[in-house]
Amino acid sequence: MNTADFINRIDQILKFHDLSASVFADTIGVQRSSISHLLAGRNKPSLEFVLKVVASFPEVDLYWLLFGKGSFPKKAKVSPDMQVESKVVVKSEVPGDTIPRTQAIDKVIIFYSDGSFKSYSEKGS
Repeated sequence: MNTADFINRIDQILKFHDLSASVFADTIGVQRSSISHLLAGRNKPSLEFVLKVVASFPEVDLYWLLFGKGSFPKKAKVSPDMQVESKVVVKSEVPGDTIPRTQAIDKVIIFYSDGSFKSYSEKGS
């Protein structure tokens, strides 16, 4: 594993989720200084760190994170019975305008009570 390439992949995750290094550290459950030292190239990632990233961000493929092989975000394996329609009908907010409009869903964010969140989007699908 090339540490400089690994750091670049961590940067891609941060940019994809629009996260600061400190929020990323809080999300995966490591000390903020660990991320700082890693991003600065002072420390190499531990196996525990790598597993925390993959567990916290399901769209991150382990082999992509370690070796750059595969894609990010990884493509979800969806069975035909799990297909979700990505269009919804919403009523216009304009007074007097009740014509239903079709809107495509760009991103879904789920916020958890512990302050963490998961973000799902169509990017890369």
